[in-house]
Amino acid sequence: MHYALIKRILDILFAVTGLLIFGIPMLFVALLIKLDSKGPAIFRQKRLGYKGKEFEILKFRSMCQNAEHTGSGVYSGKNDARVTRVGRIIRATSIDELPQLINILRGDMSLIGPRPPLTYHPWPVTEYTPEQFKMFEVRPGVTGWAQVHGRKDVEWHHRIELNVWYVEHCSFMLDLKIFFMTIFKVLSNADNENKGATLQPKA
Repeated sequence: MHYALIKRILDILFAVTGLLIFGIPMLFVALLIKLDSKGPAIFRQKRLGYKGKEFEILKFRSMCQNAEHTGSGVYSGKNDARVTRVGRIIRATSIDELPQLINILRGDMSLIGPRPPLTYHPWPVTEYTPEQFKMFEVRPGVTGWAQVHGRKDVEWHHRIELNVWYVEHCSFMLDLKIFFMTIFKVLSNADNENKGATLQPKA
C-alpha cells in the first residue's frame, strides 16, 4: 500500500480520536475566548494547501478581531498587545491549533506536513519557483519538518527548503520522528515567536 494512502488513514484515525478526547475541552476553550474578548471563538483564514489550492484553516482566535490589519500585521512578536489574555495561554500551549483536527477530517490538511502559508505571504502562489512549489505536493500539516527545526525562528527561504526536503523524504518513520519532536517543542514552548520580517524572493 502506498504511504500516501496509509498516511491519510492514520490522519483520519488521529483526527477522530483527537476530537473524541478534546471535544469537550475545546468547547470550554471556545467559551473562555468568547468571555474574554469580542469576536468569534474560531479564527478562519485562507491558506495555500495541496497543489497550491486555497482552503480555509481553522484556529482558536488568540488575538483581537481584525488583528491582521492593525499593528505589525501578520507578525506577532513577544508581548504583542493584540493577543488576548486567553490567547496568550492557548498560544503558549499550541491549543489554538486544535480546530485543525477538523481540517484534517475534511482532507484539507494532514497531521504532519509543511505548514500552509498565507495566500499572499511570504509571497503569492505564482511567485514560488518550481523547486519551492514542491512543498505543495503533499497536504499541509499541523506540524512539520520546518517546525521542529526552528518553528517560527526560521527565515522563509530556508523554511521552504526544509518543507521541500520533507516532501522528497516523506515516510512513516520520518513522520513519527516529527511527531515526537513536536511534542518536545510544544512542552518546552521553543521557537514559538516570530523574529522579524520575511525577505522577499530574489528576482
